[in-house]
Formats: sequence, structure tokens, C-alpha cells
Amino acid sequence: MKIICIGRNYAEHAKELNNPLPKEPVFFMKPDTALIKDNGDFYLPDHSNDVHHEIELVLRICKAGKHIQSEFAHKYWDAVTVGIDFTARDVQQQLKEKGLPWELAKAFDGSAPIGSFVAKSELADLNKIEFSLLVNGNLRQKSDSTEMIFSFDQIIAYVSRFITLKTGDLIFTGTPAGVDAVKAGDELEGFLGGESRFRFQVK
Repeated sequence: MKIICIGRNYAEHAKELNNPLPKEPVFFMKPDTALIKDNGDFYLPDHSNDVHHEIELVLRICKAGKHIQSEFAHKYWDAVTVGIDFTARDVQQQLKEKGLPWELAKAFDGSAPIGSFVAKSELADLNKIEFSLLVNGNLRQKSDSTEMIFSFDQIIAYVSRFITLKTGDLIFTGTPAGVDAVKAGDELEGFLGGESRFRFQVK
């Protein structure tokens, strides 16, 4: 199982971090040890003092594919949820300044909590999937899939040019504006539409 993450896929988020808008999808990967399921606690890593939440729509790949054409990409995912791409922002900034990869900032253990999945067949509108994040009961991030620079189909087609997708792989599809630091004691709750999909504590 692979965790593939798309960066800079919402224009307002790119602007808030002073990043240029990409001309094609930017992606990186996390190891399976990054995954947290079933509302497990998230433990702040000791190598960062500035860990940010980034809520994202997460696709579950349902069959293997390579060089998938965008018009067929919808056949390769069967469910969606929300997840957090935790980012050590201070570490990421240092890496970016040196032109180094992002793994130390993005791929640490526990950096990819996800919620319970919803079957694609149960979604009312595949073209507009709403999602949001509450931190301690306060709205921090809210958006929908129409705000993405690159659609699900474009993401799947692009990634599969380079990496074979397999059943069970997860694709984090990018975060909207509103990212911010978390601290011990925070409670994060993620929603897909109006339904809560995860709620966990920061330790």
C-alpha cells in the first residue's frame, strides 16, 4: 500500500505559502507507517516545533493501473474520505531553501491520519465533494473538490505515468487554504459533506 500526496492543488493555499501555481501535479509519498486509522491519537514529532494540519480529500484506489488515461481514471477509485497531511512547516521551509526533498517534513510516522471511507456510489455529486476541518470545535478549513487545480482524473492519469497504482493505494489530493499549527491537547474533527469521518487528539 502506497500513500501518494498531491501538493499545491488549491490556488489559495499555494498563495498563503507564497508558492507558485504548478503547471502539472506535484506529488510526493509517505510510508505506510505514516497512516493512522480508527481515530488514533497523533503524537507531535520531536524534530519540529511547528506542525501544521492540512485536511485533504483522500481517494482509495480499487484496481491496478499504469498509464491510465484521464477519461478512464474514474474507474480506478471506489471510495473517498478525508485525511490530514501533517506537515512540519519549519523543517519543510529549511528543506525548500536547500532544494532538498520534503520527506523529513511530510513522511514522518503518524503524519497521515485518515477517516472512514464512503463508497463512491453513495456520493450525491461526484463533481462537488465538500469537506471541512474543525479544531477544538472551530472551523479551520473548508472547501470542495471544484476548487482543485487538478481534478481526480487528472491526478490519477498523471501519477500513473510514473508509478503503477495498486488496489488499496491512497491518494491525498491537496489541501485548501487555512492551514495552521497544532498543539498538544487539540482535537481535530474532519467532515466529508456534513458527516464526521474522524475525530482524534493531538498529544
